[in-house]
Amino acid sequence: ETSKTPFTMEEISLYGANGKPSWFLKLNPAGTVPVLNIDDGATVIPDSELILEYISREDNEMTRSYDRNDAQLTLKIKAWRKNVSEKIIPIGKRAVLGGSTEPLNKLLAELDENVEGPFLCGDSITAADCCAFPFIWRIDQEFGVDGKIKEWLDVCEKEDAFKKTIQRSWWWWW
Repeated sequence: ETSKTPFTMEEISLYGANGKPSWFLKLNPAGTVPVLNIDDGATVIPDSELILEYISREDNEMTRSYDRNDAQLTLKIKAWRKNVSEKIIPIGKRAVLGGSTEPLNKLLAELDENVEGPFLCGDSITAADCCAFPFIWRIDQEFGVDGKIKEWLDVCEKEDAFKKTIQRSWWWWW
């Protein structure tokens, strides 16, 4: 959404009697979602993080909003994405599924110091924001967040691109 790259979204049934359609399983035998299908299956990218990586390499509105040659910024983006995949997701999942919230609160307090504002890495939306938003939004819905992370989340929620990604029915979402 933030890249403003044209796309067509096709929702599929994830559960139920019929499960995922056969055309989808031919496209992506693992059956994971989301999937980026480029040129009628010539390239298939079957994972949110891989899709984000692909879009981050392309010339688009999001990547034109910051200097992709800025080595420091690139490191910050990578660090946030790594923290999301290696820390926020597993620790957040444990907390949401009934585990202790103490490790999650400690992690969020540590990460709060790294928010540069108004977006995670500064003045522009980057892949770090796109990666972190759905998970931190989910954590906020369940437990609440505060500090600079909450300020960042509030800014993102006002952005049309992020508004479109908010999943109100998220009971299944880890």
